[in-house]
Amino acid sequence: MQLSPLLNRFNEPETLKMAKLGRELRAQGIDVIDLSLGEPDFDTPTHIKDAAKKAVDDNFSHYTPVAGYLDLREAVCSKLKRDNNLDYKPEHILVSTGAKQSIANLVMTVVGPGDEVVIPTPYWVTYSEIVKLCEGVPVLVHTSINNKYKITAAELEAAITPKTKLFMFSSPNNPTGCVYSKQELTELAAVFAKHPEVVIMSDEIYEYINFVGAHESIAQFDAIKDRVVIINGLSKGYAMTGYRLGYIATTNTAIVKGCEKIQGQVTSGANSVTQRAAIVALTGDMKPTDEMVEEFTRRKARVKELLNALPGVTYAEPDGAFYMFPVIKYYYGKTDGTTVVNNSDDMAMYLLNTAHVSSVSGAAFGEPDCIRISFANSLPKIEEGYKRITAALAKLK
Repeated sequence: MQLSPLLNRFNEPETLKMAKLGRELRAQGIDVIDLSLGEPDFDTPTHIKDAAKKAVDDNFSHYTPVAGYLDLREAVCSKLKRDNNLDYKPEHILVSTGAKQSIANLVMTVVGPGDEVVIPTPYWVTYSEIVKLCEGVPVLVHTSINNKYKITAAELEAAITPKTKLFMFSSPNNPTGCVYSKQELTELAAVFAKHPEVVIMSDEIYEYINFVGAHESIAQFDAIKDRVVIINGLSKGYAMTGYRLGYIATTNTAIVKGCEKIQGQVTSGANSVTQRAAIVALTGDMKPTDEMVEEFTRRKARVKELLNALPGVTYAEPDGAFYMFPVIKYYYGKTDGTTVVNNSDDMAMYLLNTAHVSSVSGAAFGEPDCIRISFANSLPKIEEGYKRITAALAKLK
């Protein structure tokens, strides 16, 4: 049987691959500490779970509108006004089965064969692969650790060509945790104002996990707002990864309708019970989220101490999200006598097989000198994981 050549255009997500390998080792009875997945280790807050249970009891068991329930889209608009001082109407919102689907909808709506998509590195693994799936051309702009891996206005200007159709970035960033300030976004917006053909995808899924102050969205700039597409969802800020609920927000109704058309043929509307729970999440008590961020703040402080103790390792301190993205090229070319570590892929596999700690290769994020290590796990697990990492690295000579 000859399968579609579409499958050869893109790669399996490295994050999911490492999680799968970790599960396989656990099935063999090996104690693997998972520091790979981007998933809060907290339970969904009680008031949100209660809303989901009530939705089942109230028989929300039928097909939903492709764009999402109207009152949910109104709740998204209220959230955007409350938290970001951004004005949107329900017709500017499209609800999807996770933010990943929102991103896929957008790229399929905007990008055609040969269109260029500018992506600052490091970037979330799925960005470039969805572009390839749509026969677009990822244009990777390598940023500097000295600027906390944030693209500058000059770097952006140099990357845009007549073929540029889309710009994709996240703040807070996955995998680096970098957060763009209002001034930095102002400078980027000035560049985009000169290029009215470029759509800007602003992935704000880690919005609430921010260690440096209020979140800033590039959609706040009126000159480019009609070309900004906000991507957000409930997975990270509300510990609702398994509920699968994401959304786009843009005043460009042509993009919204295009995404709705695609979604209508792929999945139709998002899960009915999840949507009812999402309304309560977006409009309800934020105390559980605040408490979660406080715990991530404590963990980050401890992980900094643990990383600082590793010889030859450097990193840019994350200002958001829940990852460390250390530079580990000091160990390239070294061996424990059995395994040679030549790159970040080798390092991730070495740590998995030798230390029984799962991480993710930096190459998957466009930065081959690094690995991503999550601190979305309990502090005792994190400390044991770093103890194992320290021992494994000490064997490399």
